[in-house]
Amino acid sequence: MDHSVSVRQGTGAKRRKKYRGGRVIPGFGLTLGITIAMLSILILLPLASVLSYAFKITPSEFISAIKAPNVLSAFGVSILYSFIAAVINSIFGVILAWVLVRYDFPGKRIMDGLIELPFALPTAVAGITLSKMYSTTGELGAPLAKLGIKVSYTHVGLTIALIFVGIPFVVRAIQPVLEKFDKQYEEAAYILGADSRTTFFRVILSELRPALLTGFGLAFARGIGEYGSVIYISGNSEKDHTQVVSYIIMQKLNYLDYSSATAIALVLLILSFLLLFVINIIQIRQSKRTNNV
Repeated sequence: MDHSVSVRQGTGAKRRKKYRGGRVIPGFGLTLGITIAMLSILILLPLASVLSYAFKITPSEFISAIKAPNVLSAFGVSILYSFIAAVINSIFGVILAWVLVRYDFPGKRIMDGLIELPFALPTAVAGITLSKMYSTTGELGAPLAKLGIKVSYTHVGLTIALIFVGIPFVVRAIQPVLEKFDKQYEEAAYILGADSRTTFFRVILSELRPALLTGFGLAFARGIGEYGSVIYISGNSEKDHTQVVSYIIMQKLNYLDYSSATAIALVLLILSFLLLFVINIIQIRQSKRTNNV
């Protein structure tokens, strides 16, 4: 009896050892090769083509393309209003994620699904819908026009479009962290005499900060390169400074000015890469600091 038990225990130990040493998904080499191939075809090769074409441009052509007044204005507009939209998304993204995680109410699943609507909806459709809705004859634009507030074809409309496409990044980055957040930290803060405001900013927000930075960075980077949703509602007026960088690139391509379009796209690519790189560094440092507390 004892011998059979010891045999079964030894067999179980061998299986556990074999399981720990193996992989759950077989064919790691094949799957890794497929992953690298897809990554190269879909991401690395297009980026390499932009870089290779950019190297064919002389430095004087590159500088003249970037220093054009309309290009500098478009970069300023894209960066500024993408930043404003990302800040607004960070505030309301926390609120939306908090409501979806902490409260139960009728239609919660529908509301949770609507958060991802900007991902599924074509950006051109979103731009047309927003521009019509916020025009002086639209459902929301007409009451605002009576108050002297014009939305469509202004910086306000541009910001609204960028908020629309960026809000899912913030909500989906914060929501999983809130779902795993241990409420005992809140209870401990209340026991120690902290009020609701102090508990949120000193306990909850410190835990959400890495995810919040990630959502902010993704929304910011998406806004800088956004085209479809802003092309209609912004107005694309050089006089009113509502042109964005993506519109300038498309304008250059329509005029067959590939060198200028490539130069602007390269600068846009570098800005997005640096933005995500800095946000990831901040996130890693914040995560280490939070885990050490």
